[in-house]
Amino acid sequence: MRTSRAAAISVGVALTAIMGAVLATPAVAVDPEPAPEPRVAVEYFPQPGGEGRRTEVPLTTETETGRATVRSASPSASTTDGEVGELAVTGPSADRLDVVIVGDGYTAGQQDAFHTAAAAKWADITGIEPYASYQGLMNVWTVDAVSAESGITGDPTADATKDTALGSYFWCSETERLICADIDKVASYATKAPEADLVVVVSNSAKYGGAGYSGLEAEGYMFDGVSTLSSDNAQSSMIAAHEIAHSVGLLADEYTYDSYGTWTGGELPDINSSVLTAEQMAANQSKWYRWLGESDPTGGTVGTYEGSSYYPFGIYRPTSNSIMRALNISEFNLPGREAMIAGFYREANALSSEVATDSAILRTSRIKVSRAELTGLAAPELRWYVDGRPVKRAQGLSSVVPAALGVPADGRTHTVTVASVDRTASVRDPEVRAEATEKLTWTVGASGRKGHKQH
Repeated sequence: MRTSRAAAISVGVALTAIMGAVLATPAVAVDPEPAPEPRVAVEYFPQPGGEGRRTEVPLTTETETGRATVRSASPSASTTDGEVGELAVTGPSADRLDVVIVGDGYTAGQQDAFHTAAAAKWADITGIEPYASYQGLMNVWTVDAVSAESGITGDPTADATKDTALGSYFWCSETERLICADIDKVASYATKAPEADLVVVVSNSAKYGGAGYSGLEAEGYMFDGVSTLSSDNAQSSMIAAHEIAHSVGLLADEYTYDSYGTWTGGELPDINSSVLTAEQMAANQSKWYRWLGESDPTGGTVGTYEGSSYYPFGIYRPTSNSIMRALNISEFNLPGREAMIAGFYREANALSSEVATDSAILRTSRIKVSRAELTGLAAPELRWYVDGRPVKRAQGLSSVVPAALGVPADGRTHTVTVASVDRTASVRDPEVRAEATEKLTWTVGASGRKGHKQH
């Protein structure tokens, strides 16, 4: 239907009047929306002994329980707040993987209880291989965090609130067993220790729960991972043992989500996940082919079991079950053990000496070396070399004199080398064996050449 020219003019006039009125109305100031709270990936285990799940949670925020919001108190003025303790210090931090344990929900009068809980949790973790054999490569520090109230928010019920130093709380992201904390507050305590490569937050609670934060170095923190767990629940220790394996061993999760379906991509970089069947793996000599068919500490034999890295189909794991799949087992499979040992040696040095390797020494100088105390699976040995030739009579010695090793007094420059080789049967990959081999070399003579350390 056509509109008459007169009607069109009338409509135009009306619209002009309306627009004028709108433009004449004073602008109303609108507050900009606040920037979204930074979020980070976490892993948690909803049931004791069950498989894991992943989600995202706020990185630094007040505690949210769904029914109440509680801001954690500022650090206490207590004289013990921030005090650093030595739980298991085996060597200088430069040569060790440093683990820092911080308590939350412990009042000034409960710090002894925190120390007891920290020792118990670390004993649980180091009761698992290969943590047990390689704990000599780790330092463990405690840091006192004094809370205004005992216990943590969300225990026993979602509406229970506590004023604590780190703001730990159950019911994070509306998930009862997921314990979150304010990572900025965690960092403020953890960094009081000499070093903090990994952090464990022990929350004062008998209720099962915990979580594992990852990717924190990308957020600007000096440590990459934080594990949270409840202090007085025996099964919560397994959460930290699993989480540390991600950071140290670079191991992938072996559990799956039905909704992920079938993996259609290529091979994965993960050590313990592969798209290859056992036959293909053996033919290609890749991933864990060296372990195929071996009896495994998890039970059964090493093979390729479908379902890993969250995909139920199209990706394989080394064994039917392991600590990287569910927490009803406290064993790493053989490929996982090897990966953990490689990680320990990436992060720490078993061999060290107070005799500097960056300047020449005399034939009569005494060289003393120390080696981390390793047990069980580990089988380290010391070997000495003069100008690259082995000195068999010196094998195993931790203190030598170059002249006694056979360095001649001919006015020439010579080298003395000591090598620490871990010949554990838990390592089959030559690249991992190389990680587990460390050398120190000294220049003997006055030529000015410098010694060096090799790893």
